[in-house]
Amino acid sequence: SCHLSQGLRVRVLGLFIVFEGPEGSGKSTQARMLADRLMNAGLDVLTTREPGGTDLGERLRALMMREHSLPKIEPRVQTLLMLAARAQHLHERIQPWLDGGGVVICDRYAASTLAYQGGGFGLDGESLEDLNAFATQGVAPDLTLLLDLDVETGLRRSIMSRGTDWEKAGGINAQRLEFHERVRRNYLMQAKAGAWPVLDATQSE
Repeated sequence: SCHLSQGLRVRVLGLFIVFEGPEGSGKSTQARMLADRLMNAGLDVLTTREPGGTDLGERLRALMMREHSLPKIEPRVQTLLMLAARAQHLHERIQPWLDGGGVVICDRYAASTLAYQGGGFGLDGESLEDLNAFATQGVAPDLTLLLDLDVETGLRRSIMSRGTDWEKAGGINAQRLEFHERVRRNYLMQAKAGAWPVLDATQSE
């Protein structure tokens, strides 16, 4: 594949797959299952997530996802922290793996910023797209899969996992239901515009 954006970068190797979706949609589970299948087929697969994927990214994730920290971080600051994590993630892990001809499977990427900070918090979409372009240097997924489900079911699933993942007990889940509805609508708009496959995440694994 080859991506060229504003003359910034050309990629000619590798395969970049991203799972997107609202809370509790099963992105991590499906990413892991796909990775296992591709590795069993003999492919060189990296599974990673955002925010995270690097030492810096995981530190920023821990900072932002704490139950009592995230509501106090202004949405524009959240955006810049997410983009800092994304730029380092791309430079340190995603791009080298793709350049080596491998497959990258990522749990969230640039579309999540548009959905959460744009759709959820109401920040300007064009500004977010410009910031995303700067952070990613034009490197876009070859395939984005949207796992979609109603927000009440997703939040119920996510909160039920709090015993094994403290992030799911608070953090972004502390937002009101209307916030998550806006996130879901934004995701569906992006999927329509980008012709992404939209999968019914209410089904079994």
